[in-house]
Amino acid sequence: MAGKSLKGGSSLWPMKAPHALLLQGVALLIGGLVIGWFAQNAASNLARRSMELDFGFLGSVAGFSMPFQILSFAPTDTYFLALVTAFANTLLVSALGVITATVLGLGLGVLRLSRNWLLSTVSGAIIELVRNTPQLLQIVFWYVGVLQLLPLARQSLPFGDVAFLNIRGLFLPAPVGGPWSSALIIAFFASLALVPLARRYLAPESRRSGLFWLAPPLLLLALVLSIDGWSLPALKGFNFVGGMVLPPELVALWAGLSLYTAAFIAEIVRASVETIGKGQVEAAHSLGLKPWLTLRLVVLPQALRLMIPQMTNQYLNLIKSSSLGAAIAYPEIVQIFAGTVLNQSGRAIEVMVIVMGVFLIINLAASAALAQLNERVALKER
Repeated sequence: MAGKSLKGGSSLWPMKAPHALLLQGVALLIGGLVIGWFAQNAASNLARRSMELDFGFLGSVAGFSMPFQILSFAPTDTYFLALVTAFANTLLVSALGVITATVLGLGLGVLRLSRNWLLSTVSGAIIELVRNTPQLLQIVFWYVGVLQLLPLARQSLPFGDVAFLNIRGLFLPAPVGGPWSSALIIAFFASLALVPLARRYLAPESRRSGLFWLAPPLLLLALVLSIDGWSLPALKGFNFVGGMVLPPELVALWAGLSLYTAAFIAEIVRASVETIGKGQVEAAHSLGLKPWLTLRLVVLPQALRLMIPQMTNQYLNLIKSSSLGAAIAYPEIVQIFAGTVLNQSGRAIEVMVIVMGVFLIINLAASAALAQLNERVALKER
C-alpha cells in the first residue's frame, strides 16, 4: 500500500511507489556522476604527470621495521605484509578499546544514576570532563603526562611478580603456542565471521538447530589446550626478557580511546535506563528483588534494546579514531601505510584508496555484526 512501510506503519515521507523509484534513480545517477567526475579528474591529473593507477607496488620490499607488531614482519617483507601487520595492530587497539569502553561506560552510567551523592557527582564530573575535551589531547596527555613519568625498568611497578609496568611499557606473560596454535587462531577468527553469515543464509530448520554456534567456543577451547606453557617476563640487565610487552603508544591510545568513548556510552546507559517505566522497578521491588538485582535482571535487559543502536555509532567512531595513533607513533594503518609507505612509494592515490577501503571494510563488518545483535534483542511483533 502506498505511504506504508513494510511492517504496516506509516512511512516518514509518504509517496507513491513510482515517485519513490524515480527519486532513487535520480539520486543514484547524481552519485554516479559525482564519482565519475572524481575518477576522471584523478585520471587526467595522473596522465598529466605521466603516471598511472598501479597497485603493483604492494609486492615491493618494504625496507623498514615496526616498533610493535602482533604479526611477524621484517624489513625484507613486502608492502602488502606491512599493510596486513598494520591492519592487525589497528584491529588490536580497536578491540581493546571497544571492550574497555563498554565496561567503563556501563559502570559510569550506573554510578551516574546512583542515589549516593558522592558517586553520582564524581561520575558526572568525569563524564563531563572527558566529553568536553579533545580526544587527541587526551591521548597525548596519557602518553606524555602519565606514561612518560613511569619509572625505569629496574624500578618497575610489579603486579604479582608476573606483570611489570615501566616507561618502556606493560610487560605481561605470553602463551607459548603449540604446532597447531597458528592454524587454530585463524580458524577461530574465521568462524567468528562465518557463523553469523551461516545463520543469515542457511535454511530456517538449520538455523533453529544452532549447532553451528558451537564452532567458535570449540575452536577457542582447542586453542587454549594447544598452549604448551607460559613465558614470564624477567629483568635481565636493564630490560625485561620473555613474555610480551604492550608499548606506551598502545597503552596511551587504548586509554584515550576507551575513556573518551566510555563517557558517551555512560550517557547512553543513563538515558536508556531512565526511559524504563517506574512500574517495572516497583514490580521488581514488590517481588523482593534488591536494587542491584532489579538493575541487572529487569532494567538493563530492557534498556539494552535502546542502547545498542546508539552504542553502535560510538563503536564505529572508536574504530575510526584509532587513526589518531599516528600522533604518538603507534604503528596502526594510517601511521604505517598512509605515512611511511606513502613517503617511500609515492603512490598517494593508491595508498589513500587502500586505507579508506580498509576502514570501510572494518566498519561495515562491525556494523553488520551489531545489526545482527540488535535484531536478536529487539522486540518481535506477534
